[in-house]
Amino acid sequence: MILSFHPCYVAEVNRLCAGRDPDEADLAAIRSADAVILPQGCRPSLYRMARQNNPHVFPNYDACFDYPGKTGQARLFQKLDAARPRTWIFENTEQFRRRGTAVHDAGFPLVLKLDWGGEGETVFLLRTLAELKDAVATAAGYERTGQAGFVIQRFIPHGHRSLRVAVIGHSRAAYWRVQDSSRVFGTSVAKGARIDTTSDSHLIQMGQGMVDAFCRRSGIDLAGIDLIFEETAQADESPRPLFLEINYFFGRTGLGGSERFYEILQAAIDRWLADRGLAVSRTSTETCSGDKP
Repeated sequence: MILSFHPCYVAEVNRLCAGRDPDEADLAAIRSADAVILPQGCRPSLYRMARQNNPHVFPNYDACFDYPGKTGQARLFQKLDAARPRTWIFENTEQFRRRGTAVHDAGFPLVLKLDWGGEGETVFLLRTLAELKDAVATAAGYERTGQAGFVIQRFIPHGHRSLRVAVIGHSRAAYWRVQDSSRVFGTSVAKGARIDTTSDSHLIQMGQGMVDAFCRRSGIDLAGIDLIFEETAQADESPRPLFLEINYFFGRTGLGGSERFYEILQAAIDRWLADRGLAVSRTSTETCSGDKP
């Protein structure tokens, strides 16, 4: 029996755990299932219950919950020795006050990323010491509401584009997000970036190969992983790919929209089950449109 907590994946037994922690009935269902399918927006409590009581759980969110937020991702990149911009990790502004001298000495521009947020909403380009102080003051304000932690990275010239590699089971979809406006910092679609699936195909293949290797080591099988390619001074040199961040709940515009995403996801889960000698007996093949563009 396959158990699905995902509202868009139909299995033999379907349960919803949205807006609540799992209960004893959920636990009993997990223990009796051959495999468990979880939603992208899975609570830690549901994920831990599933992982501790069933050998087959999709997606693998170990990295998501063991290394949470931007600070956690930075530690994961560090642990797996993934190529990345130079990064300083701060759990709070007090840590920054104690050991922020190294950041000052690194020079500008820099990028500060609060520990949470998506679509570039909590990411700040810092060109001066005054802008750095303002950004740290913003982080201090959030701390007073219980949201703490941030990373600071050296800014890497990257041609105003980033490579998104969407990892959906064994499936991969890679595309550039290109920011044509020089006045806008960030390459998210929400900030006006356009999708480009064809330029520099050799770099796309390089980035996808790096993501494949990273996923084999980290266990990640559902995420949008972003890389940038550092511009080089020599025209005959290939730009260096660097990991930027991991998005466990990611946009779908570059995949063709939500409906297409759920088609890919269903096929990926079906294959994941088949790899384990399992399958879903279903009478419906309907997907849902979801709520993230």
